[in-house]
Amino acid sequence: MQPRNMSMSGVVDLSAVKAAGEAKQKAEQARAARSADPGGGAGAPVSLVFDVDEAGFEAEVLQRSAEVPVVIDFWAEWCEPCKQLSPVLERLTREYAGRVLLAKIDADKNQMLMQQFGVQGIPAVFAVVAGQALPLFQGAAPEAQIRQTLDQLIQVSEERFGITGVQGALAEEGDEEAAEAPAAPEDPALAAAQEALDSGDLNGAVQAYKNVLSDDPGHTEARVGLAMAELLARVQDLDAQQVRKEAADKPADVAAQLRAADLDMAGGHVEDAFGRLVETVKRSAGDDRETARLRLLELFEVIGAEDPRVVTARSALARVLF
Repeated sequence: MQPRNMSMSGVVDLSAVKAAGEAKQKAEQARAARSADPGGGAGAPVSLVFDVDEAGFEAEVLQRSAEVPVVIDFWAEWCEPCKQLSPVLERLTREYAGRVLLAKIDADKNQMLMQQFGVQGIPAVFAVVAGQALPLFQGAAPEAQIRQTLDQLIQVSEERFGITGVQGALAEEGDEEAAEAPAAPEDPALAAAQEALDSGDLNGAVQAYKNVLSDDPGHTEARVGLAMAELLARVQDLDAQQVRKEAADKPADVAAQLRAADLDMAGGHVEDAFGRLVETVKRSAGDDRETARLRLLELFEVIGAEDPRVVTARSALARVLF
C-alpha cells in the first residue's frame, strides 16, 4: 500500500476498497454495540484532532473508524512541508464538524506504524474507514485539493461502508476548541500566497512567495511554498505520457529529464526524481550540468533539508560533482 500522488489527481481509488460489504457489516455491528453500551468500548472521541501512537492506534483509530472516517497525518518536527500541511488538515477537520477525525502520528516515534502503512516519505496522509486503510496523498497540497480529497473520502465512507460520521457532540467540541485556541498572527504576504495557491493561481502564488523572500530571504515557509508552487506550475500542462516517452528516448536531453523529474516529484516518487537528476548531472557538462543541479536543489526545497531522502541525494550529488 503506497501513498497516492502529491498532485492529488487520483485521490481515493474506489477500486482499492476491499471487501466493502463485509467491512460495512462490521461497522454496523460496531455502531449497534456502541449504542447498546454507550459507556463501553473505546468511548466517544475526546477531540476532532488528536495525537495517536502505536499503543493507542487500535482503540483510537481502528475502533473509531467504525463510525467516522479517520484521516491519518504522518508528520515530524523537522519536516517543513508538514508545517504547511498539518494546520490546513486541522482547520478543515474542525470545519467538517464530525464527518471526519484527524489522527496525527509522529513518524519519528512510531516507526512500526510507518512500516505497516508503507510510508516512503512525509508528510503522508491516509484514511481508515471501517478498519480499511485508504492511501490519500503524499506531500503538501493546496487547500482546495485537500478539501476535494476529504469530500471524496466522505462519499466513499457513506456509499461503500454506510458510515456518516458523528456530528453532534464532536462538532460542538471542535467549535469550542477552535474558539479557545489563540489565533496566530497572520502574515498578509503569506496569506496572499496561500490564497493564490488555493485558487489555482500558481503564477500569482509564485510571485507572492517571491515578494516575501525579497524582504526576508531566509523565510523557511516562503521558500518551501515557492518551491511547491513553481513545481505545480511547471507540471500542470504537461502530457505525462509524452514527457516520459521523450525522457526514455532521449537520455541525454537535459530538458526532457527535468520535465520527467518534475512529474516524478509531483507524483510522489521523490527518490526517482532525485535519482534522475543526479544521473543527469553526472552525464552532462557546462550549462546543462548547472541547470540540472539547480533544479535538484529546488526540489530539495519542496521536501525539506532534513528529510532522509534529501540527505541521501545530497551525498550522491556531491559524489558526482567532486
